[in-house]
Amino acid sequence: MRADSVRRALRLGACTTLAAGLVTLALTTAPAFAGTQQETDQLWITAPYEPTLPLGIDGGTPPSRTLDVRLNHDNAHFTVTDGRLTVDASGLAGVAEITWPDNCAPSGATAVCDVPEVPVTGTTGGEVHLQVRAADGAAVGARGRITFEATATGGPDGVLTAPQDSFDTTVTVASGPDLGLTTGGDIEHAQPGSTQTLPFTLTNHGNETAHGFTVKMTASYGLRYANRYDACVYTTSSGDEYAPMSYATCTFDQDLAPGASFELPEPLQIELTRQALQERLDISAQPLGATDLGGYDDYVALQIGADNTADFSVTGAAVTGAAGETVTAPLTFRNDGPGWLGNLGSGDPVAAVRLIVPPGTTVTGAPADCYPRTLSGGSYPNRTGAPRYDCELPYWVLENTERSFAFTLRIDTVVRGATGEVSIHPPVGEFPHDPDGTNNTAVLAVN
Repeated sequence: MRADSVRRALRLGACTTLAAGLVTLALTTAPAFAGTQQETDQLWITAPYEPTLPLGIDGGTPPSRTLDVRLNHDNAHFTVTDGRLTVDASGLAGVAEITWPDNCAPSGATAVCDVPEVPVTGTTGGEVHLQVRAADGAAVGARGRITFEATATGGPDGVLTAPQDSFDTTVTVASGPDLGLTTGGDIEHAQPGSTQTLPFTLTNHGNETAHGFTVKMTASYGLRYANRYDACVYTTSSGDEYAPMSYATCTFDQDLAPGASFELPEPLQIELTRQALQERLDISAQPLGATDLGGYDDYVALQIGADNTADFSVTGAAVTGAAGETVTAPLTFRNDGPGWLGNLGSGDPVAAVRLIVPPGTTVTGAPADCYPRTLSGGSYPNRTGAPRYDCELPYWVLENTERSFAFTLRIDTVVRGATGEVSIHPPVGEFPHDPDGTNNTAVLAVN
């Protein structure tokens, strides 16, 4: 899956389709979790997926579109610099015209663009802003292709190269409404229980009038709509299988001419609940009865960070038995709140419960979401008999979530006072939201 397609899939507004995608991303990758990251790295190019270029209004000069092309790399253990993005726009001849930014050195229809510091995937920066507009005389439906290549300095071998022949953008000349959203940006250090004002403006950047439009909003679990509008229908999801969310679908039966803007009757207000921690509000807009010209400006995902904590803890077990007997040991994770936590962007499990198997015992049965590992975190060939197991939690846990993992162990040799370590770990780094690290470890005691 191309990187840009992944970003499009991770919209909260996609409801259960999004949630299923998150779970798929989380469970099929089976991350090794903290302390086992491979010392590898990869350079990536993220480019817009099939953007459209509008014609001019009433035959006038077509407006320019900004195509943001980004370089990223995977492994935060490495510093990657001197990114060089090669852009080949020769495929735009007769379809579109490109204007190069200051950090690009053009030569005909090709340019090499400098990215001095290449950020880690998921962080900001590393962008090259290309200005593209439909060529004079281009017809609706005309298509042109831009291709990309990139290298950078860094990584385990000193040089990183993006996969060859795998990055391109096809632009299409089109006519119609093009709705774009402008917001005040993300919010940090909000207080649980506070109400935040989140105004936004909807503008038609296309060359045709939108005869009515919809605005859809999706709020994560720790957010509530503080004010409500007559034009909106409000619903919630149960959270039985996927993270619970609140939805607002608003329909406005009014014309929005090219260049005109719209704002809600009063600015949107969002309340942060007691459980708020790392929240998201997704907003999208579409014209009624017409196809939006596209681009990414008809959708925004606002990050709303609350100064809150979520106390993760793990509980071990004590079992007894004679040599040759099989016993069951339940290991329990719990979030004691007050905040919930959801990895709504990455879909990664919020944590893994790790078991280091006690001496003198063999695991004969492990839960399906517990992965056998070597002691150092490498892959283990069999489901049973491994010296370590990492058990994945979902991509979200509520403020009172409790989850048990029941292992069956055969006592091969009675070792008095034998213990195995039980602990919890994030996918990478530490738990910045956890105020008490003393309850992040426990023991599995045998005899």
